[in-house]
Amino acid sequence: MSKRSIGLSDDLYAYLLENSLRETEVMRRLREETAKLPWGGMQISPEQGQFMALLAQLMGARHCLEIGTFTGYSALAVAQVLPAGGRLVACDIDEATAAVARRYWQEAGVAAKIDLKIAPALDSLDALMAGGAAGSFDFAFIDADKSNYDAYYESCLALLRPGGLVAVDNVLWDGAVINSSRTDSDTVAIRALNGKIASDQRVDCSMLPLGDGLMLAHKRSN
Repeated sequence: MSKRSIGLSDDLYAYLLENSLRETEVMRRLREETAKLPWGGMQISPEQGQFMALLAQLMGARHCLEIGTFTGYSALAVAQVLPAGGRLVACDIDEATAAVARRYWQEAGVAAKIDLKIAPALDSLDALMAGGAAGSFDFAFIDADKSNYDAYYESCLALLRPGGLVAVDNVLWDGAVINSSRTDSDTVAIRALNGKIASDQRVDCSMLPLGDGLMLAHKRSN
């Protein structure tokens, strides 16, 4: 028994993957190709991708939103569990990494479910709002530039239906959030959003020690 979340040694992490991960061969190859890129460390862990896909399934999600797509692993994980007619709007600004994503989405047979918007995410989110999409999304994932995290969170709340869920990545920031000497803009922005969500009465929330920290915020119906 334990009163707190346990740490994972390399051996225990390997055991976790061996006894729960159901990663497709296409996803594995995408993850391995991404790991070789200069910014490969930005990739989410496979168990996090599987967890978010499970959340989408449990919610019966049909309309999903992603801010920060990189090479497309998280989008692929979620798109694979969307029902026929389901749609994921993915926002990113890097055409080079998007090309990798598109290749694997096509191979996995989910490309038709993903609407990739190459533009500053806030512009894409504003366009969705202007197009009448407020309150229409079931699930949103935020994993982009940290300085805009608060703005992304507010946009996601507006776009989510009551009962919708937003997941925010990197909320533990490799431990920097508790390091008082870290005053860079990214760390400050993450700390601020963590505190904001913790006291935000519009949502119910839970911060999980998954990957680099994942904050879940469930939009209340009232």
